[in-house]
Amino acid sequence: MKTYILPVLLLLFLLTTTGVYSQSVIKQTACSDLNILKQADSVKAELFKQGFVLVKENTMLMESEYEMPIIVPLNAGTWYQFVYIGEYSSKLFELRMYDWSEKEVAYIKHQWGDVDGTVIRYSYIPKFSEYHMIKVEQTNKEKKKVCGFVMMFKKVDG
Repeated sequence: MKTYILPVLLLLFLLTTTGVYSQSVIKQTACSDLNILKQADSVKAELFKQGFVLVKENTMLMESEYEMPIIVPLNAGTWYQFVYIGEYSSKLFELRMYDWSEKEVAYIKHQWGDVDGTVIRYSYIPKFSEYHMIKVEQTNKEKKKVCGFVMMFKKVDG
């Protein structure tokens, strides 16, 4: 009987400590940057004129040189526009998109001096209705935490 007490106590200890640590959740933090918001308003106005509607938008505090994954459900045959805007002081901006089978369907890279600079726009019409993952990243040598803004539009008939 005494030989079972130690393993049972050890098991109970492991189960209770794992439950405590597994409850910590990484939450997305919003941010605000007036330059990014002005650029976003310009892009929205332009895409609205072209018949697109805003489906989702979100600001996010990002860590420089680390990808931020975003999962979105897409419908087959629907025309989407994705927009990613980074901070003006960052030097490199990247957007990658993967389909459900983890095949890369898009890779776009902008550098600070490029014409589009901090704004990446990507047009996409999926062949299948499935979830896609978008990974955005920016590199900033002066700041560890940077603000990013992501928008998803879809074309409406009419």
